[in-house]
Amino acid sequence: MTRKRFDEMGCSVACALNEVGDWWSLLVVKQAMLGTRRFVDFQHNLGIAKNILCNRLSRLVDNGVMVRVDVGEHGKRYEYRLTDKGRDLFTVVTALRQWSERWNGEKDTMQLVDRQSGEPLAPVTVQNQQGQPLTVRDVRFVDEDGKPLEEAG
Repeated sequence: MTRKRFDEMGCSVACALNEVGDWWSLLVVKQAMLGTRRFVDFQHNLGIAKNILCNRLSRLVDNGVMVRVDVGEHGKRYEYRLTDKGRDLFTVVTALRQWSERWNGEKDTMQLVDRQSGEPLAPVTVQNQQGQPLTVRDVRFVDEDGKPLEEAG
């Protein structure tokens, strides 16, 4: 079965899902944020089959989310590192984690804390230009001409 692609939808969310839309890909990205770099460590830490991991890493590299680096130890050995594009997913991964903790309860003991203060992170929010938090009911989806697409919420 061929995986559906959303390139022609003209939707930023669909475009992002083309690159990181399956659950293994985001878990690989999260694991890379924790410092994992080697294939064997991704496999061990995630409990993922080799063929699936190989596919996800290849797709993440092809899409510029990660880069494969030859570290040249003991012959050919590669590490996978996040690119700027991959590191920009930190907000997405954090928001998804916070959403899950709110609606599914805490499922692990890992916490995200500020490196300098040691304090837990504040909830990720969408804000207007003045820094005020917004919900989906506070925004309107518009086309390039400013015409409303549909009522939100």
